[in-house]
Order: sequence, then structure tokens, then C-alpha cells
Amino acid sequence: MLVLASQSPRRAEILRQAGIPFTVRTAPVDETPLPGERPVDYVLRVAEWKALAVPIGPGEIVLGADTTVVAEGEMLGKPADPADARRMLAALAGRRHEVLTGICLRRTAGIVRDRASTEVWFAPMSAAEIDSYVASGEPMDKAGAYAIQGLASRYIEKIAGCYFNVVGLPVALVYRHLVRGVGPSGPR
Repeated sequence: MLVLASQSPRRAEILRQAGIPFTVRTAPVDETPLPGERPVDYVLRVAEWKALAVPIGPGEIVLGADTTVVAEGEMLGKPADPADARRMLAALAGRRHEVLTGICLRRTAGIVRDRASTEVWFAPMSAAEIDSYVASGEPMDKAGAYAIQGLASRYIEKIAGCYFNVVGLPVALVYRHLVRGVGPSGPR
């Protein structure tokens, strides 16, 4: 049985849509970036901490995941408030950025960490468009202050890579690891 170590409704919906049965089990994890931590190291570390934070039972595989948006070398997590969301959206508007998701699959025999990267091109946005989008409330619990699957879809010009990674879980990558087995004693 797969255990999703995340309260993210988006990750749960992606797994449901892909037909992957799971249960949810979470524990609090500090998601503060470490000083000087590279974005890829950050998402891998937080994904692993999430996977390690919950109990595991016999035959279970725990999935931890974490997503961040990287624009011009700056990690854009979830906005602290509407002003922070406006700042992030202004930084993304009319530019390309990267969405990184780290995953960690843990079973009693070991863990596997991996990551996905997707490039996203945002259309230019006026200040009024940014204000209207922030007022919708959608940006407030999203890395980079936007939801590609929601209202922000009108501002996405193109992507290169996994769409589901931008939503919050690179499901094909997760599935590949589940099929191959997780850890040193998993079936190959």
C-alpha cells in the first residue's frame, strides 16, 4: 500500500486520476531552506524528511514530495501573504522559470530519491491582472503563487517537461519507481 506523506489535495488528486491506490498519513516537517541550499537539494531533502516523518507498516511504501519554483536562481515557495504573491507573480510574468519536485519513496528496506524539472513560460501580466489573480485567493497555498491547473492557466504560454510536476507530483516518475520496486530489496 502506498502512503502519501502529504496533505496536498493536488497530489492526492493526481494519484487518484492515475489509478494508484493510496492512503494519507502526515506529520509536520520544517520546510525552511537551509542557508545556501541549492533548489534541487532543498526539494530532495524536504521530500525525504516528509517520507521519514511518518510511521511505516509492513508492505507499505511512503511517498514524500516537495515542489518549488525557481526564477532567476531564487526559490519561490508558497507566498506569505498577498503582497508576497504579487511580488512572485511580477517576477514570473513574461519570463521562463523552472518547477522542481523532489520525491522520496521509502519502504522498510530503503529509500529512493529522485526529482523532476519542468520549464514554464509565463505570458506578460499587467498589474491589474496580477491583482485580480491574487484577489481570487488561488495563489496563496501554491509554490510560486500560481496553479497551472486553475485560473493561472490563461497565463501559461508553454511548458517543457511534465505537466503534473507543475501541479505538484511527477506521477509518471513515481509510477516508474513503484513498478521497478523501491530500495535495495525491491523487485526489479
